[in-house]
Amino acid sequence: MARGPRKHLKRLNAPKHWMLDKLTGTYAPRPSPGPHKLRECLPLVIFLRNRLKYALTSKEVQSILMQRLVKVDGKVRTDTTYPAGFMDVITIERNGEHFRLIYDTKGRFTVHRITADEAKYKLAKVNDTIRFDLESNKITDFIKFEVGNVAMITGGRNMGRVGVITHRERHIGGFDIVHVKDSVDRQFATRLINVFVIGEGNKPWISLPKGKGVKLTIAEERDRRRALKE
Repeated sequence: MARGPRKHLKRLNAPKHWMLDKLTGTYAPRPSPGPHKLRECLPLVIFLRNRLKYALTSKEVQSILMQRLVKVDGKVRTDTTYPAGFMDVITIERNGEHFRLIYDTKGRFTVHRITADEAKYKLAKVNDTIRFDLESNKITDFIKFEVGNVAMITGGRNMGRVGVITHRERHIGGFDIVHVKDSVDRQFATRLINVFVIGEGNKPWISLPKGKGVKLTIAEERDRRRALKE
């Protein structure tokens, strides 16, 4: 009978949004216990090695982190498997780069560069949304969960989409349903737990990645690829 915590993670069982190659190894880095769930996080080793290509191996990532060059939400992190997650701000001081972990419309964490001013704060969900200053560790502002505010979807088949809340259905004893309309007037619905308010009115408090949270159909993606080739 197994005792204690699991220390390994097979590559085939790793979250799909890590986008790890099946044939390059047997195991994947297992995230350390931390602020985000295993299947909703991105370990620093994958972010630095697989996304940014700043290292070739996990040993090189370890040497980078042990120089105390990488900060997550303003705090130095030296654990290669530290679980960074949605809305976390990753700072590399030596080259002055700042990143915010945000989902793209396919539910994957995208490499989203932000300015130094935007890297000073993050948003956190408490049904409403608070703006948290990472330098003073204080709440500076908040956004009410109301119809008319812009939100990002953080779960389900619409993960990564951005739109304005148009309606909220209350179901006693069940899941509340929120209806959202994106910038190209496409409407979709999701559970309340998947909705993260990111701004007042049509103005988000954070910069959005390429595509601005608009999910394209397969035909639209095909036409865009053809246009880029031409």
